[in-house]
Amino acid sequence: MRRLIALLLPLALFVAGCGSSEPTSTPAGQVAAFDSLKVTPGEKAPAVEFDKPLSVNEQTIKLVDEGDGERVKAGQTVEIGYVALNGADGAVLEDTFESGATEKLELSEELKTNGAAVYNGFVGAKVGSYIAFASPPQQAMGSETAPAASTLLVIKVLSTKDTPQPLSKPEGDAVTELPAGLPKVTEDGNGVPQIDVAGAAKPTELVAQDLITGHGQTVAESDTIVANYVGVNLADGVKFDSSFDRGQTATFGLQQVIPGWTKGLAGKAVGSRVLLVIPAAQAYGEEGQGQAKGDLVFVVDILGIK
Repeated sequence: MRRLIALLLPLALFVAGCGSSEPTSTPAGQVAAFDSLKVTPGEKAPAVEFDKPLSVNEQTIKLVDEGDGERVKAGQTVEIGYVALNGADGAVLEDTFESGATEKLELSEELKTNGAAVYNGFVGAKVGSYIAFASPPQQAMGSETAPAASTLLVIKVLSTKDTPQPLSKPEGDAVTELPAGLPKVTEDGNGVPQIDVAGAAKPTELVAQDLITGHGQTVAESDTIVANYVGVNLADGVKFDSSFDRGQTATFGLQQVIPGWTKGLAGKAVGSRVLLVIPAAQAYGEEGQGQAKGDLVFVVDILGIK
């Protein structure tokens, strides 16, 4: 059930590039569904009581117990823990208090636009507050007919901090001595990486070579990063994708990309420019996807962590 919260809150909170059906406001009649809800803080997870079954027709959020810490401000990132309960019988679906795991939620302009109810539910709340979030019944996993019960999350605001802004370009130390046999990387007049694959060796394993070594936070496999990148085929040098060409950075979770990206970028620092030479088996296979075929080469600028 890990990351169940990503199914209930807008996916934009934790995963880049996904949409949400989150309503822009919470109907008053839906908040009434929480009238019987009682939350009692505990050493770990709070004790949660409510009249069963709990039923809502739309995603619904409400402050149920105010903390005594500093108030959460727009643009900050909050760290949260939660317990997820089956609205029909109160059974625990997931408990991050018990596991010790937490989630981070950025109260960004994107969230304000696409998930205003959630945004407004956190902005102005105090650290230590408990916030109830209910989701309407959805199709049970693996079933085409049987609906699941409504789901209730009781979320605790654990801490808050200002959200670091992504870099505009790589910042760090240039690596001047590179292993032989790698594609050559230069820049055009606009600072956009240009990849020359002539004479580059076919990879027998993943290559993740710093071209610039940043000094920022270290990237984990579970992180969502902000990056600029360009990708070409090793065999013919054909460019198949470039965020530089689109004029907009990309934001993506490292658990939702090809394995060569996940393994190649984990452990790198924000501010780095990384050359990835990825065997087909860790990309899209020999058949490829679209114009990306066989062994692939990327240059990735790691600009931030969400």
